[in-house]
Amino acid sequence: MSPSSKLRLLLVNDTARPMQQLHDALTRAGYHVIAQAQGAAELLQLVEAQKPDVIIIDTESPSRDTLEQLAAMGQAAPHPVVMFAEQGGLPAIQAAVSAGVTAYVVDRIAAERLAPIIDMARVKFEEDAKLKKRLADMEQQLADRKLIERAKGLLMQRRQLSEAEAYALLRSQAMQSGLRLAELSRQLIDASKLLG
Repeated sequence: MSPSSKLRLLLVNDTARPMQQLHDALTRAGYHVIAQAQGAAELLQLVEAQKPDVIIIDTESPSRDTLEQLAAMGQAAPHPVVMFAEQGGLPAIQAAVSAGVTAYVVDRIAAERLAPIIDMARVKFEEDAKLKKRLADMEQQLADRKLIERAKGLLMQRRQLSEAEAYALLRSQAMQSGLRLAELSRQLIDASKLLG
């Protein structure tokens, strides 16, 4: 998406200095600044209400409160975040990235470099989201396999079935019930706990 498509930006000022210069540079670059916030105290509420495409934070050095707000937002409503900071240093950068910052830029930025930085933050955010989804899917598959293995073990023990027979029985019962194999396995495990 190019700046001409009017990306919606939320500006957060976490410094004592005014943000008009950054606001003007973003507007000239073709972005639509939908809201400005003084500090990150209400970041999650603003993000949910304004639905920005990208969040821009101007700070001297990210405060603990700002990082906590970013982490909460990242859990509830993740968005690409570009942080312009006066202070670099590995600990500050690591803390910011851990809290959900997509791009951490030290010092003021020239107006002509805003678009590539924002584009890079969006692309990195999308790639991170894909990786997180793949990881969550893999973790779910592993959890499902464990449930199915436990359920097969119960059937093998209680009904004197082979592994293949236990799996076939689980599979046919899941199809008849209209349940996922893992869900049926969970129900079987729960029922066996009740029955002792």
